[in-house]
Amino acid sequence: MSALKLIRYGAWAAVAALAIAAGVIVSLQMTSNDNGGSLIEPLSAIGGPFELTNGNGEVVTDKDMTGKPSIYLFGFTFCPDVCPTTLSEMQGWIMSLGEDAGKLNYAFVSVDPERDTPDVMRDYVAAFDERIVPLTGSRDQVDAMLKAYRVYSKKVPLDDGGYTMDHSAAVYLMDADNRFVGTIAYGEAEESALKKLKRLIEKAPASS
Repeated sequence: MSALKLIRYGAWAAVAALAIAAGVIVSLQMTSNDNGGSLIEPLSAIGGPFELTNGNGEVVTDKDMTGKPSIYLFGFTFCPDVCPTTLSEMQGWIMSLGEDAGKLNYAFVSVDPERDTPDVMRDYVAAFDERIVPLTGSRDQVDAMLKAYRVYSKKVPLDDGGYTMDHSAAVYLMDADNRFVGTIAYGEAEESALKKLKRLIEKAPASS
């Protein structure tokens, strides 16, 4: 087995463990909160302030994402399968939500800012839906957000001298105060994903 395969298996094991843990928490807490409380009890260890740049070169912070719930996908434009697949699914969720789609923020955050400049991110995300905000920044800015949101990311060298990125594949769900409330797993059924998004919208403050 090649070293690259070993790295990938280890990375996906870590991602799977995160997704399973988050899924258990979401399942238990959503069940216990059917009495009309918050979507789930916020996990303060995940999330926090950030400052990045959108596809137009404008600064975007966590404050800009408050007021209504948000969904974040972390990835990179050279991603061969996970990112374009999930962005396509996100596009489908937006279409299925109809008018309610405007009650959520959507963001695609680069884990590879060296290659994912604002214009590259803008053009890439434009192929899916203009409501998905592309976010990138300096290496330090991106790393600070990845750390705050507990996102796994690792550069993996390729035999041709290039590199790819292993990273968390789940979509992060945040409430209207930009607090973590759960995830949508990679490849999760559309019906299940939409149920989570609709509940996220329903539990948001009426003003959002």
